[in-house]
Amino acid sequence: MPRRFTQVDVFTSELGYGNPVAVVHDAEGVDDAALQRFAAWTNLSETTFLLPPEDPAADYRVRIFTPARELPFAGHPTLGSARAWLEAGGTPAAADVVVQECGAGLVRVRRDGDRLAFAAPPLLRDGPVEADDLAEIVGALGVDPAHVVDAQWGDNGPGWVMVLLDSAETVLALRPDAA
Repeated sequence: MPRRFTQVDVFTSELGYGNPVAVVHDAEGVDDAALQRFAAWTNLSETTFLLPPEDPAADYRVRIFTPARELPFAGHPTLGSARAWLEAGGTPAAADVVVQECGAGLVRVRRDGDRLAFAAPPLLRDGPVEADDLAEIVGALGVDPAHVVDAQWGDNGPGWVMVLLDSAETVLALRPDAA
């Protein structure tokens, strides 16, 4: 069955200047393997799939996929999905808030005219980063460990680790290993 999808340019009102996300409307009945294949095909950092909510407090449910895996939450896909849902005729229960259900729970997306904003869901993991993980991260960043001031988990879905470096110059000199 054909499904409509929208590509939303998040964080801008000018085409080609934002962060794109593909949003598939009416994804009910599509199996996980097909969702993952489609996300890989779009070749965007994330692709979302809109579904009826399971939680009665939500306006709709979203599943978020990268080309390689599903995420419980991600920021720009949250905003892009809300925009696509509204522009496709979605009507939220409250005029100034869209309630999106995702793997991390309910996310309230505030509407202020054409602008959308949300408070991030609670962290799934926080606290210090173990030495082995930090060594791998420092290696991937290509930075001397002496420049690392602190590192903490700040994971609300994608698996983020926050690394505080000693200066802006150190940050600007980074040449991370993308692999």
